[in-house]
Amino acid sequence: MKLAVIGTGYVGLVAACGFAEMGNDVVGVDIDEEKVRRLRDGELPIYEPGLEELLARGIQQGRLSFSTSLAEAVRASEMIFIAVGTPSNEDGSADLRHVEEVARSIAHAMDGYRVVVVKSTVPIGTCDRVQKILADESDYPADVVSNPEFLKEGAAVDDFMFPDRVVVGTGSPRARQVMEELYEPFLRTGRPVIFTSIRSSEMIKYAANAMLATRISFMNEISNLCERVGADVNDVRKGIGSDPRIGAKFLFPGVGFGGSCFPKDVRALMESARRWGRPMRVLEAVHDVNEAQKEVLVEKILSHFDNRLSGCAIAIWGLAFKPRTDDMREAPSLVIIKRLLERGARLKAFDPVAGHEARKRLGDEVELSDNAYAALQGAEALAIVTEWNEFRNPDYARMKELMARPVIFDGRNIYEPAKMRERGFVYYAMGRG
Repeated sequence: MKLAVIGTGYVGLVAACGFAEMGNDVVGVDIDEEKVRRLRDGELPIYEPGLEELLARGIQQGRLSFSTSLAEAVRASEMIFIAVGTPSNEDGSADLRHVEEVARSIAHAMDGYRVVVVKSTVPIGTCDRVQKILADESDYPADVVSNPEFLKEGAAVDDFMFPDRVVVGTGSPRARQVMEELYEPFLRTGRPVIFTSIRSSEMIKYAANAMLATRISFMNEISNLCERVGADVNDVRKGIGSDPRIGAKFLFPGVGFGGSCFPKDVRALMESARRWGRPMRVLEAVHDVNEAQKEVLVEKILSHFDNRLSGCAIAIWGLAFKPRTDDMREAPSLVIIKRLLERGARLKAFDPVAGHEARKRLGDEVELSDNAYAALQGAEALAIVTEWNEFRNPDYARMKELMARPVIFDGRNIYEPAKMRERGFVYYAMGRG
C-alpha cells in the first residue's frame, strides 16, 4: 500500500518506519527542511532503540522516503496518517491547530478518494471536525478514521511491530477493509483489531493513559503514607500486585510521571470533561498528586541538610523522564533541578542519552558530566531521578571515594535500604519506611 505520514515526531516517525518495514511504500512529511534532510541521510532526530535500523533499511530498500511537500505526498498515497503534535493550551486543552491545518492541506491536495487516519492524540469529536473540513474544502470523498497509538517511549518499535491490540474507529465499511488489510501483517499472533465508533476510539486513548497515570499517582500517595506509618511500599506493591484483579504493572512509586503523553493527556481529558459538564474529580486529584510528587525528593534533600543548600554540591543521575529515551518533556528532573538551584545548590548531572537535550533546556546552570562517576566528584549528595539500568549495580566503593559525603536520595527505589546502609551510605528511598 502507498501511505503518507504527516509529522515525523515520535509517533509519526515510528509509524512511517514500521509500515515501511512491512512492505508498504511510505513517505514521511515534515515542514522542517533540516529534519527532512537528516532523515533522508538516515539520521534520527530522536533516540529510540531499534528505530535507526528500521530507518536505514527502509531507505536502503526504497520503501521509505521523506519530503517537505504534503501535496505531493497526498497525491501519491492511498492513505494519509495525521501524526502531528497536539500540545497543551494554557487551560490544559489540546491545541488542534496543527491537526486542522494538515486536514485543510490534505483537502486541497486530494485528487480522488482517500482514507485519512488520525493518529495524533486528539479530544473526542476531533475526527468529526476533520471529516467536516475535508467535506467542506475538497471536491473528492474521504473517510476519516481514528487509529490511536499506544507506544511506550523506549520500547516504541516493539510496541508498533508487535502490538497487543490495534484500535480503529470508523463507521465506513470501505475504510474498515483498508485498515484490516494494512494491519493484518502485524497481528499474525492473533492479537485483536478492535473496531469501534470514532468517538469511542478517541476516548480509548485518553482513558488508557488516564488509567495508567491514576495507578502511578495512587502508588505515590501510598508510598508517602508508608513513610509516615513505617510500612515498606515495596512489600505493599508486591502484595497488591499479585492480585490478578490489580496486576503488577505501573505500581512503582517515584518522583512522578512526565513525558509527552501522561501529563498532557490527563490535562486534556480533564478540560474536555469540564466542557461537557462532567468534571473528572479523580483525574484532578491524579494531576495534583503528580505535581506535588515532583517536590518530594527535594523535600528530603532539604530536610537532610537543614534547609541549607547554598553552595552544596549535588550530583543528579538521570534527566530524561524515563529510561531508554532522550525525552525531557515535563521530566521530573526539571522541577527538581529548578528547586535545588533556587536554594543555591551547585549541580552536576549525567544522563546516558539526554545530555544534548539537557544542554538546550538547562544551559550552563547545570554542569553536565560525561559519565555517572564524573558527576559524583566532590558531591555532598547524589539524587537518582531516572532509573537507567547502568545505575542499578554501580561500583559502590568508587562512589564513596569520589563523593565528599556518602549520601544518596533514591527517587526510584533501585537499591535496597539495608544493603546501602551496610555499604556505608546514608540512604533515603521513597516509601521504604
